Amino acid sequence: MLSTDPRWKQLGEVLVNYCLEITPRQKVLIDQYEIETWPLALACYEAVIRAGAYPQILVKSEYLRRAMMKYGRENQFSWAPEFEILSNEWADANIGLRGGYNLDIYHDIPAEILAKNQKAQGKVSTARWQNTRWVLTRVPNAAFAQQAGLDLEEIMDMYFDACLLDYTGLREKWVAWSQSLAGSSEVHLKGLKTDLHMSIKGRSWGEPDARFNLPGAEMDTSPLEDTVNGHIYFENPGVLGGRLMRDITLEWENGKLIKATASTNEDFLHQILTTDEGASKVGEFSMGLNDKLHKFTNDILWDEKMYGTAHIALGRADSRTGGTNDSIIHWDIVKDLREEGEVIIDGRTVLKDGELFFNK
Repeated sequence: MLSTDPRWKQLGEVLVNYCLEITPRQKVLIDQYEIETWPLALACYEAVIRAGAYPQILVKSEYLRRAMMKYGRENQFSWAPEFEILSNEWADANIGLRGGYNLDIYHDIPAEILAKNQKAQGKVSTARWQNTRWVLTRVPNAAFAQQAGLDLEEIMDMYFDACLLDYTGLREKWVAWSQSLAGSSEVHLKGLKTDLHMSIKGRSWGEPDARFNLPGAEMDTSPLEDTVNGHIYFENPGVLGGRLMRDITLEWENGKLIKATASTNEDFLHQILTTDEGASKVGEFSMGLNDKLHKFTNDILWDEKMYGTAHIALGRADSRTGGTNDSIIHWDIVKDLREEGEVIIDGRTVLKDGELFFNK
């Protein structure tokens, strides 16, 4: 994690100049989570200054969030911090540097309290995406390496390899793939304990890129909410608010969720799905494109981009692809298709057993 590693400065330049295209006099909020993200926070701060813009750093931590839920009263842990919301109204752009942390940190926080705090955090997230150009990245540290089952050096190398890509060259290929799906109508996802259909008629596919999340990239669309039918099982845990939900199974009938089970933290799963009217609906379907990511880490900002996987997002849809579902929740959960499963779009197999077939 040494700040002298030249890759930090390279990544700071990517975040500021490629992802956000910061110009002089713009106001840039850097959300720094956990102390280990400092080398990248410094690199971003320097890059913003060189761009002629105005940086501000806001320090956050999951450990501070835990203190709020453990010792706070309901009016406190249900509170959406006004300063964070105002900061995102002030800023033209937001760089979110999410640090790794012990996923057992909330082991003694009741599901109801965690869900209420997650709803409050959703209001901050909404202020970010409504008011700013934004980019998020999860910066690995020792805790992150442990949750991924890798050593720190290996996870750092995977992170930099997956973030410092030749975006100019790759983007051309990814966009061509996306354009080949223009006008498609039906997505059929098959796999282990999974058979899910959804219509995307009239919806578009987002242009794959890495401007919103690093590592990138993914290719996404938004289903017609009332056309989702069937069931899906997730081999790897769903993670939200620092809580792992294993063996999630979800089932919909004409867009209405009729089944939701998990072998761990099922009570929290149900709390999240009832956050608001749109939280239990499918807002996004997407496929991962980044072949530098090779191992699940139990972190959605990484895992959803993994080549050979697909994912759905519960809750808020992307209006840029025509999605209309509204929710303060946007929760991506990854379906691993690298050993078993396929994505069929209008009768054409585009992903099978971990391999994309756009050029085949």
